[in-house]
Amino acid sequence: MNQIHMVLQGKGGVGKSLIAALIAQKLIDDAEVRLPGDVLCIDTDPVNATFAGYKFFDVVQAEILDGNADINKRMFDRLIEAVACSDKVSVVDNGSTSFLPLSSYMAENAVIPMLEEMGKEVIIHSVLTGGQAMEDTISGLTSVLRKQPAKVVVWQNEYFGQVVRDGRPFVESKLYDQFHQKILGVVTLRKLNQDTAARDMEIMISHRLTFKEAMESPLFTLMPRHRLLSIKKEIFNQLEAIGI
Repeated sequence: MNQIHMVLQGKGGVGKSLIAALIAQKLIDDAEVRLPGDVLCIDTDPVNATFAGYKFFDVVQAEILDGNADINKRMFDRLIEAVACSDKVSVVDNGSTSFLPLSSYMAENAVIPMLEEMGKEVIIHSVLTGGQAMEDTISGLTSVLRKQPAKVVVWQNEYFGQVVRDGRPFVESKLYDQFHQKILGVVTLRKLNQDTAARDMEIMISHRLTFKEAMESPLFTLMPRHRLLSIKKEIFNQLEAIGI
């Protein structure tokens, strides 16, 4: 109940909100008596509040813009106070627009050490993708590993292609070697069959449904539900293996 999960990546459109939703579902799924309201979910994206679109989680939208529609770092005070003072486990989805302001705010104000002194465990989740966005996501992950004194979970999203650079997977890269002691684990969202499982996921995500809601939705019949449950099991098993 003392964990704070933060999704941080400077590149947009790489699955940050999906990852936030998966983390929240895993946390709720772990305890039979835990309800969606027992997880504090916060969306800080001032442009595309995708995480807030998941009605199941009752996501709080953090106000981080001033009267001129500019990001005001003082607004982050409220965000940190909310997760610091909550007795719930927290999941924060941060948008690409606010990535640099929030990252610098956290470093300048020694936010993570402060939260740890208060008994909180901060876990940062960052995304790596294949394809054209790979270099941008590597840059964002590198920034997180260098600036934030917290354990990091690296999510490899293969939707745009395999996460391989110079013929080597991430776990064989220089970046992994340099920061492996900070990396709590690696979770892979593997590329799915475009005609079946990938389509099932696209429908579920576009409607902002959780796996639980998908099982009860008329949008899905027997086989799509079966495939979605298999995807859920694969992802949740990976999170379980690293202690989430």
